[in-house]
Amino acid sequence: MTAQMKLGAFLWATGHHIAAWRHPKAHVAAGIDIDHYIQLARTAEAAKFDMIFCEDAAGLREANVGIASQTSRSIGFEPISLLSALAVQTSRIGLVSTASTSYNEPYGLARTFLSLDHLSGGRAGWNLVTSASPIEAANFGSTGLKPHADRYERAREFAEVVTGLWHGKAPGHDGQSFSVRDPLDLPRSPQGAPVMVQAGASDVGRDLAARTADVVFTAAQTFEEAKAFYNDLKGRMAAYGREPDDIKIMPGVSPVVAETEAEAWEKHEELQELIPDDVGVALLSSYLSISDLWRYPIDGPLPDLPDSEGMKSRQALVVEQSRRDGLSIRQLARHFAGARGHWRIVGTAAQVADELQARFEGGAADGYNVMPSWFPGELDAFATLVVPELQRRGLFRKEYDGNTLREHLGVKRPV
Repeated sequence: MTAQMKLGAFLWATGHHIAAWRHPKAHVAAGIDIDHYIQLARTAEAAKFDMIFCEDAAGLREANVGIASQTSRSIGFEPISLLSALAVQTSRIGLVSTASTSYNEPYGLARTFLSLDHLSGGRAGWNLVTSASPIEAANFGSTGLKPHADRYERAREFAEVVTGLWHGKAPGHDGQSFSVRDPLDLPRSPQGAPVMVQAGASDVGRDLAARTADVVFTAAQTFEEAKAFYNDLKGRMAAYGREPDDIKIMPGVSPVVAETEAEAWEKHEELQELIPDDVGVALLSSYLSISDLWRYPIDGPLPDLPDSEGMKSRQALVVEQSRRDGLSIRQLARHFAGARGHWRIVGTAAQVADELQARFEGGAADGYNVMPSWFPGELDAFATLVVPELQRRGLFRKEYDGNTLREHLGVKRPV
């Protein structure tokens, strides 16, 4: 039997493109419309996606809330509450949410996700993040964003406590950051434990993923970048007594698909033309953790950047692309605003499927986290055009074989 890829649908209000809210068919208030999310979840489930994925930030995502696009992107439900509502509107698709180890406590978070897991019949997953934004830090009485290494040390201990609680242990944990005495007031999950997801790509982030994760989301522009990350992470797992297939690596991809290639590029360019330069540069600045990018000529090259305590791996990816492709700040901002540094494919269903198949069969991905540029249009297009093409090639399921997220993904049930 041909190996089959895994697919996640990454939900985000109006869409992943920075200008999605300006699309003529966009629903600007999508972030607080439960019917909008129910429609998206049902579309993904009808297409047999493994999971839907909701990100989160403990604060506004951008500093400049006076820019309408940033405000539109920042409005949205707390994701675990949203997924609890979607759990009763769906029956098979997995439900994954981000939650930060910097601004939560392990006992409360473990209880919340295990509750979602029981409510959904074993379909929940937790995307562990350490949070890299000073905007978030300022909302929790912090003295500022803690150093990258300190955030990951807290995350390592946090994950250890949470997984112990999910496995039904009375922890008696007294560690550097946390003390936890009691077990949870819930039985074990229908799938053994909620699925552990991670997105950190720094060296310490990869080690944490190799130790704890079932799924890893990542960003890679080229096949070579994706392959190198894939091989490196899978190669770290033996040190923790794990097999390479114990983790599914699912890079983000933002496809723009249509019946013809010309139509797909026309759709893409229409969105690109809606990006104001100040919005694109503001978004780029936030991911690069540099506040004064506007000091540099917008049609000049990206300057040398100081080391960041923010998203180190994403900063490195953006800098590498700017140098490799010779992009000016304006060009880089416009490109980055389309998919936030993730891989973008524009073309017909066959062309998109060709690209996905090449990386999947080339050992650079176990599947993909699909990031539609605007909702519902591009999710509908992927579900109706690309998914049938992948199914025709035997690369994706036509029906669910199981009921839990672990069964969909093919990852082990914890003992």
